[in-house]
Amino acid sequence: MMLRLETQGAVAHLIIDRAAKRNAITQEMWEQFPPLIAQAMTDDAVRVMILRAAEPGAFSAGADIAEFGTGATDPAWRAANQAAIARAQIELTLAPKPVIALIEGDCVGGGCGLALACDLRVATANARLGITPAKLGLVYSLHDTKLLVDAVGPSQAKRILFTAGLIDADEALRIGLIDMLGDDPIPLAETIAANSPHTAREAKAMVRRILNGQAHDDATTSALFADAFIQPDFEEGVSAFLAKRKPVF
Repeated sequence: MMLRLETQGAVAHLIIDRAAKRNAITQEMWEQFPPLIAQAMTDDAVRVMILRAAEPGAFSAGADIAEFGTGATDPAWRAANQAAIARAQIELTLAPKPVIALIEGDCVGGGCGLALACDLRVATANARLGITPAKLGLVYSLHDTKLLVDAVGPSQAKRILFTAGLIDADEALRIGLIDMLGDDPIPLAETIAANSPHTAREAKAMVRRILNGQAHDDATTSALFADAFIQPDFEEGVSAFLAKRKPVF
């Protein structure tokens, strides 16, 4: 399988495994993302998911251009491809549990779009990131573009899109395209997994509301704040604090 899910304790690994093609993503692979994401999200044992390549060298070179070039003249194929890409990214973006991308090597085009759909991006020192539709005369979708703007702001997003260049890991960290440098996301994942899953889930949803334009509390967000005080996680957190022990959520 070119895409598979493996679970180790509280951490699920969604693995891209097509190293011979630099993890270029085919239509079949795009369609595999949503059910695998759903599998991790509905597994009660899983607290965090990591999206990564099976082997170092390339996180993903993006969409399979050979396949894309063949199918692009067929309107039905184009529509199906666009829908599959959009659904994969949206399912990652809206996944209720935290998702970390481990970026090793090149992360380009649709691969960078997948990484941007994750909550956090950890990149190795040799990582290179780029979004390159300008080299193909293509226009990215609004959702794709919004993920980039949310991460780096409008001016840097325009520079990345206009120039279609590759950005090294240090610059990516400086402009917010990645969040951390490193080659092992497990300590970060385990730290998140040890904390309240209720907080992680609702905090992620709250940030998404803000990114989508909400600026003030409504009945739903006010209720989320109030209801947290009667959740089991709050009870355990307070008990652990008073007993001077680590909470077990």
